[in-house]
Amino acid sequence: MLNNNAARRFSGIFVDPVARVCLRLHISPDMVTLVGTFATCAAALYFYPHEKWFIGSLLIALFVSFDLLDGTMARMSGRSGPWGAFLDSTLDRVADGALFGGLLLGFVHAGDQLTAAAALACVVGGGAVSYAKARAESIGVACNVGIAERAERVMVTLAAAALYGLGVPYVLPAALWLLAVLIWVTVIQRMWHVRTSLRSVPAAGEAQDANDPRGGDS
Repeated sequence: MLNNNAARRFSGIFVDPVARVCLRLHISPDMVTLVGTFATCAAALYFYPHEKWFIGSLLIALFVSFDLLDGTMARMSGRSGPWGAFLDSTLDRVADGALFGGLLLGFVHAGDQLTAAAALACVVGGGAVSYAKARAESIGVACNVGIAERAERVMVTLAAAALYGLGVPYVLPAALWLLAVLIWVTVIQRMWHVRTSLRSVPAAGEAQDANDPRGGDS
């Protein structure tokens, strides 16, 4: 989840010892991924709908750190590979949906329909951001562009929710509206990037247009 190399090195001071202990206990990286995702979803869908913003954010931040732990364990054990990357990426989407879905339910419970709409825009947009990248790569276009990557979305959301739980007014609604705008800007950026990339390679673009599978995905 953390893409910055400096952040990874700093977090490694704390994560590496835990990873070694888990490996000694014969805990697999996949198990850590599954437990972290389940715990994140459970915390988001219990605490946020009950408007327990601060404790929910603390627990989710703890469980999200499993995303660092499983990758470290995989590297240490030599188990890094396409399956682990696929599982981690897929379950990240599940956790993201639970995070923003929990916020959506929390603001519906609070009677704040406007902020609930922002959370809904984040849920839908977050899925579109991830799908745009995956679909672009399936047609041979690298698509790492965009101003709202997953790590930043999660960190901003958790920090804002924690502050909101401590009584700082408006910070979480403002953060959700800002993220909603940035997420959809990222979707547009990725669509534009793919379109211009295909135009620069006419043969690939023509082949794709000739076999355009729109409507075929489930």
